[in-house]
Amino acid sequence: MARSFLSRRTLILGAAASGLAAPALATTALAPVRRNTSSFVTQEWQDHFDTLGKGAIIADTTSRALHYWNADGTDYRVFPTSVPLSDELTKRGYTSIVRKKVGPTWTPTANMRKRDPDLPTFMPAGPDNPLGTHAMYLTWPAYLIHGTHDTRKIGRKSSAGCIGLFNPMIKELFEITPIGTQVLVL
Repeated sequence: MARSFLSRRTLILGAAASGLAAPALATTALAPVRRNTSSFVTQEWQDHFDTLGKGAIIADTTSRALHYWNADGTDYRVFPTSVPLSDELTKRGYTSIVRKKVGPTWTPTANMRKRDPDLPTFMPAGPDNPLGTHAMYLTWPAYLIHGTHDTRKIGRKSSAGCIGLFNPMIKELFEITPIGTQVLVL
């Protein structure tokens, strides 16, 4: 015959655990917390491209992640990103990498300067440059995939239209991404 054994310690630990779990369950049920890394949505290149070509990038602005596949599909990487501040600043669709630059300079667009007249007209490469250490230019003028020195921006809506990555991650992506890589911004 099986013997049921509940000690005082078991009852106390069980009560404490249920007391701790109940508020967490209630909070989750009412308002789920969205965390940057856990909110990445899995993407499959086949859902968006006919072939990999020279490679493929999907910048998912909803989950704030950039997905990369090399030309033969053997290398798949995911990077956390910053995304545009609003839907009006977000250009979505297909494009490709047309140019790459280490130590990019920055010239704010007329619209950026209209929104913020205090922006400089030009900024050389360096630690204050908002494009970080590396930039990959798209077929769309003024839209880039670039680094950032301001690490607080990653995982947030914080850009004027570009996709931003931590500087070490843009360097990694920059080194493995050939010009001509196809890009989809969702």
